[in-house]
Amino acid sequence: MAKGMILAAGQGTRVRPLTKDLPKPMVPILGKPVMEYLIEQLAAHGVREIMVNVAWNHHKIEQYFRDGHRWGVEIGYSYEGVYEHGDILPRPLGSAGGMKHIQDFSGFFDETTIVLCGDALVDLDITAALAEHRAKGALATVVTLDVPRDQVSNYGIVVADADGRVRSFQEKPRPEEARSTLASTGIYIFEPAVLDLVPSGQVFDIGSQLFPLLVERDLPFYAQSRPFHWIDIGRVSDYWSVLQRVLRGEIERMRMPGKEIRPGVWVGLNTRIDVDRVQITGPVYIGSSTRLDPGCSIVGPAWIGHGCHLSAGSRVERSVLFEYTRIGAGMLFQDMIVSPSYCVDRHGRATYVGDDRCPLRWGDARA
Repeated sequence: MAKGMILAAGQGTRVRPLTKDLPKPMVPILGKPVMEYLIEQLAAHGVREIMVNVAWNHHKIEQYFRDGHRWGVEIGYSYEGVYEHGDILPRPLGSAGGMKHIQDFSGFFDETTIVLCGDALVDLDITAALAEHRAKGALATVVTLDVPRDQVSNYGIVVADADGRVRSFQEKPRPEEARSTLASTGIYIFEPAVLDLVPSGQVFDIGSQLFPLLVERDLPFYAQSRPFHWIDIGRVSDYWSVLQRVLRGEIERMRMPGKEIRPGVWVGLNTRIDVDRVQITGPVYIGSSTRLDPGCSIVGPAWIGHGCHLSAGSRVERSVLFEYTRIGAGMLFQDMIVSPSYCVDRHGRATYVGDDRCPLRWGDARA
């Protein structure tokens, strides 16, 4: 049917500190890495062979997904880096350069390939997108979504004619200058010949370099616009917003794990909760081996990772606690992402344990 490519070599600097020790595709949503949802989506549409380019913290992706057999697919990895002075150093080649590196090595891309960025949640009908791509005889396709004009400055904007043929691009234009409201979603469909345009051994980007080249040579390059959910996690504030939407049940096919012990309250295994002596207002998920002391309270939407401990009198509102986070007695967290070593507010402002501005302390941050 088609092959798959997941772009996962980026450093994820805009979502630090979430990516300080974690590659961006491994950032969790409902306890699962973002990239796992992409693999499930590809598998659901019959894509069985998937390549992933990796660089920063690559071993965390590879150790989690391994060969992909759990999802009924086969996953391969292409590391982008160099060996210098006894160390292996990551050197990403760009989105197109990474695919060219794979092609030069093995010729993997020998049929139509669906390309996904590893840091977004999507529920695209991949089967329908591939069918439209082939029906138009496209060499390349970019999947777009129509966005409000006042938001075009956040996206790469695609300008297409009435037949969907791409004529030009605008990178984050001002609303009054935008010639379109079609935003590139970072989902692409390529025929193998596309990679003939990409130079070998160079950093080369799909959006800023390959696409303009396709337009310049007047090759059959089309934009598709179809309804689907596309949730980009470009910044920490996006991540917080996504989690709030997911916890409220606004994203189809993303359901709360665990057992629902009362309306809007789900728990994992081996939790220690005296439900009559704590206050919980859903939607809330409480992970395995988490302890809630009497007198603490949680106001959802909230996610409490496994192994956490909320001490007496503490309160968590509309927040996410990563695993093994301890909240001390009387502490209040509102609209935050909290880990054992840092906390980030909904706007992306981070503070670290030991900083006077951070409500966490080393003694409190360890389960």
